[in-house]
Amino acid sequence: MAICRWLMMVAVVALCASGARAETRIALVVGNSDYVAVTPLPNPASDARLVAATLRSLGFEVQELIDSDRTALVRGISQFGRSLRQAGPEATGLFYYAGHGVQSFGSNYLLPVSVELQDAADLDLVAVEVQSVLRQMSSAGNRTNIMILDACRNNPFSAIPAFGDNGLAEMKAPTGTFLAYATAPGSVALDGAAGNSPFTAAVARLMPTPGLAIEQMFKQVRVEVIRATGGAQTPWDSSSLTSNFAFSEAERLSSRDLEARQFWESIKDTRDAVQIMLFLRGYGDTVFAEEARTLLTDVMAQELAGEAAPASAAPAGPSSEEQRLFDAAQAQGSIAGWQRYLEAYPDGTFAEYASGEVAALSAAAGNDPDGAGAPDPAPEVIAAAPAPAPDVPPTFRGLLVSPEPAVNGRSIADLINSTPLFPPIEGLPDDYWKGQKCSNCHDWTEDRICVQAQTYVSSDKALDKKHPLGGSFKAALRDWATAGCP
Repeated sequence: MAICRWLMMVAVVALCASGARAETRIALVVGNSDYVAVTPLPNPASDARLVAATLRSLGFEVQELIDSDRTALVRGISQFGRSLRQAGPEATGLFYYAGHGVQSFGSNYLLPVSVELQDAADLDLVAVEVQSVLRQMSSAGNRTNIMILDACRNNPFSAIPAFGDNGLAEMKAPTGTFLAYATAPGSVALDGAAGNSPFTAAVARLMPTPGLAIEQMFKQVRVEVIRATGGAQTPWDSSSLTSNFAFSEAERLSSRDLEARQFWESIKDTRDAVQIMLFLRGYGDTVFAEEARTLLTDVMAQELAGEAAPASAAPAGPSSEEQRLFDAAQAQGSIAGWQRYLEAYPDGTFAEYASGEVAALSAAAGNDPDGAGAPDPAPEVIAAAPAPAPDVPPTFRGLLVSPEPAVNGRSIADLINSTPLFPPIEGLPDDYWKGQKCSNCHDWTEDRICVQAQTYVSSDKALDKKHPLGGSFKAALRDWATAGCP
């Protein structure tokens, strides 16, 4: 009996593991370049290979057809539909085609490399209607289907009557389908001069972006293609998807990275150098730190160059060597790294910032690089701030009780527009903060300050760092956020 129970447990675990696997992904990828009776195309075969390799890396089972005649193309489409039907309702199907495509009487056709045509009435006999692919996909009853057509290079039958229209006709996407065209209906797409069409190159580059929804991905494809073609080509798409889909799963962030993202999203668009430095102080070890360092470099360079350059002259940026030393010092985050930068560029673009970093790091380490600095400030004791009564949590406009005279009897709404009591970062030059108002540096709103206050609830480390308005104010923000920011 024990053996039977054990076997049943193994079977249940195996069944659960099977059900937990990601959905089946099946793709048919076709690239036709080597046409016999119409104009050959340089890139579709390499386009198809690029897409096939990208899809395989993203977990698709890929059937790849290169330079197919009509028989091979029809057989491949039939097998594709059969595979989708066998895969079940949770499967994802994808059809990609690169090559010649035409429209006739409102219907779209894909051209095999063997195509020969003298009369428009024979098109059904020598080409493959796009609707036949959609019918195969729809018959599977699966959740998500995707069709990508890079098939509007030119019209190879322009001399034949009834073939005066360029490109493909617009199609309606059956329920659960996403249709993507290399260019707008009735327009011609570029084949490309770099081994791949501009459309397919953008598609393959963006597909692996973690967590990027398919709708957003093709919006970015559109932007890239418009830029690459100088506005000559505008990709098009049509969707009837009923569920979310991304080619690559979103990166799973740690709780600390999630906390950092909340703070980073609240400040990055302000381009506020002080706020970015504060972020790096608190979250310099998270996945958003590199983006923050890059933005800070750009902001500081603009600010410092803008102050130094005459109005009539374009601000001069740092040399490549200065930029390299600055980036290295930022990455290292040590006194020695910043001093190396200052020794090489004492009057450099980032000299003032580097000096501030040396001072801040020295203060944190309890030493003074010059041996003559001011003594370290006394540590701030957040616990000294009396907490409001449990039944009366702080509110945004309610008056606070604090041992700090500049805070006592004032509200959060008032204080976020007041003058800082302490530097936002230890060692920050006085010119950056003394006599300034918080509103000069931060576009604070009730919602934004609530987002920052949440970090004090979820992180004890955040409470250990000095706040420009004092520890009792930070404690008040924490209590306010705990109460839901009333």
